Amino acid sequence: MGESERVRQQAAQSLVRLLPRIQASFHSAGGTEMDWNAFEARLRREWERLFGLLIQLYGQQYDFFYHLEQLLLAAAQSWQRRAPWLKQIDAAREADPEWFQSQAMVGGVLYVDLFSGTLAQLHDSIPYFKELGLTYLHLMPLFDAPAGNSDGGYAVSNYRVVNQRLGTMDDLTALAQALQSEGISLVLDFVFNHTSDEHPWAQRAIAGDPEYQEFYYLFPDRTMPDAYERTLREIFPTVRRGSFTWRDDLQRWVWTTFNSFQWDLNYANPAVFRAMAEEMLFIANAGVEILRLDAVAFIWKRLGTSCENLPEAHLLIQAFNAIARIAAPAMLFKSEAIVHPDDVLKYIGVHECQLSYNPLLMALLWEALATREVKLLAHSLSHRFRLPKGCAWVNYLRSHDDIGWTFDDADAHYVWTDPFGHRQFLNAYYIGRFEGTFARGLPFQENPDTGDARVSGTLSSLAGLEQALQSGNEQLIDVAIRRILLLHSIILSIGGIPLVYMGDELGTTNDYAFVAEPAKADDSRWVHRPRLNQATLAVRHDPSTVPGRIFNGLIRLIQLRKSQPALYDGDMDVIPTGNAHVFGYVRLHAGRRLLILANFSEHPQQLDENTLRMYGPGRHFTDLISDMQLSADHPLTLQPYQFAWLEAQLTSSGG
Repeated sequence: MGESERVRQQAAQSLVRLLPRIQASFHSAGGTEMDWNAFEARLRREWERLFGLLIQLYGQQYDFFYHLEQLLLAAAQSWQRRAPWLKQIDAAREADPEWFQSQAMVGGVLYVDLFSGTLAQLHDSIPYFKELGLTYLHLMPLFDAPAGNSDGGYAVSNYRVVNQRLGTMDDLTALAQALQSEGISLVLDFVFNHTSDEHPWAQRAIAGDPEYQEFYYLFPDRTMPDAYERTLREIFPTVRRGSFTWRDDLQRWVWTTFNSFQWDLNYANPAVFRAMAEEMLFIANAGVEILRLDAVAFIWKRLGTSCENLPEAHLLIQAFNAIARIAAPAMLFKSEAIVHPDDVLKYIGVHECQLSYNPLLMALLWEALATREVKLLAHSLSHRFRLPKGCAWVNYLRSHDDIGWTFDDADAHYVWTDPFGHRQFLNAYYIGRFEGTFARGLPFQENPDTGDARVSGTLSSLAGLEQALQSGNEQLIDVAIRRILLLHSIILSIGGIPLVYMGDELGTTNDYAFVAEPAKADDSRWVHRPRLNQATLAVRHDPSTVPGRIFNGLIRLIQLRKSQPALYDGDMDVIPTGNAHVFGYVRLHAGRRLLILANFSEHPQQLDENTLRMYGPGRHFTDLISDMQLSADHPLTLQPYQFAWLEAQLTSSGG
């Protein structure tokens, strides 16, 4: 008997043994027969996959079947408690599993306190989100976290309690339902690599509870930390050196990959997986449709490795995925893996993360803007963009986090670029150390030993608007706005879900006041996390203002995106434009074809007739952006930072 057949038989026998106990518990808690039938059908569908994953991870543990039973009991209880409106969404999403592939999908992301103040007050902004065209709203970490520095909320002290400054769990659920009624899906973070040191599990570990000391990585001396650190990289080198923190109250070293108050969870312990699965399902039942999995690369540790992107990390996420498919099937996973492009792709799949941030596209759009050349962008995306069926990129221009240059070294060499020197150039360009730069960014986590650094800054400041506004030069302001809209035009048309960091639609520039707050002063990322500027919001409809020009330009692009069937799903083919400054790609769906072109230069650029004939939508076509009628019988000239969406002209008979 082969191993796979043996596991299959074990799975079947285990389910026969466990199912009656799960069913009895479900009904004793008040679950209906109809709900049980739905739960059982999903459990049977996912069971063999879930069992196979967990036995790989924990099959050698003496109490494996105890944890398995407790996990299923928790999943059944979560489903039994799930609100009727969420079960309706479950049914709808299962009937249309690729709902998120629609060209109507447009995302926004914000910090609740910086945008509206509280969750209750955020209700008042729903009309604004609809005006912008959002169908996806990501609220940055909002659960209980330490006062002062909490890494922007990514040090979670309780996954079941909203930070009291923002409201309550009831407020969150009410907001989720209100958003859903307006066609907007709620997105939240699942910070599952670590908890804060104020989490009840950490506090019980500090108090000496051996069960909860096994929830984390604790070491009595430096022997094991030193052994691990021989192969670990430093994530926040300016915060502290190394990945371990000494705790006097424990008399132990604690594994802290990020900050000293963020304790890494020990997923080699099956009790940790079970506990975090319960937290995940609790969050799902608050009305979350997409869960951003934070820091996925770091969740499994093994001595002698980098402790990043290990095979067990994928098994863990797939197991979380199976649990979600059973007890909260409407919910999708979004991967946050800011790692090598090859490793990013490994987290994406219908049985792992259906969605993923696209850090490569983000980094290379800024690279092309700095160099005015698209060779690295075009080459990399030509073989690194396509995803498995049923999956999608989340395309963004910047986030709450920093910008790092995560392109592949081999791709750089292919286009005759030295990767180390190029990263040094890009850092210098965007943090203002390169003569003639238009960018106004700040360095983040600059490592003096390696020369590595990342970049902080708002979209507008990095794209030259801050510099232009300070100069008062109308021509520079116009060019900066052109850059901003060009970048948005690409994430709106290239395939996947475009994600706008709220404030970028109004041209928000850097907020340097963060240095006056002690909890933020050492983290330059706060420069691009400003409060909503009510003055710019008030003039968004005035085309004579800078916010109005950006807002109305973006609104038009979003509306245009939603009207184009060719932009459904994520199929995209990069084309050779024959011009080093022009990026081009074709979008094709349901017999509709668009040729997208973008000039990354401040000078006019031309495409010849042969390129247009070979890749264009027809001999005669319309630029949907300018409404101009064009012909492949003549070269096409793109003005500085101009972009074009070219569609075949309809004949007089409508064909």
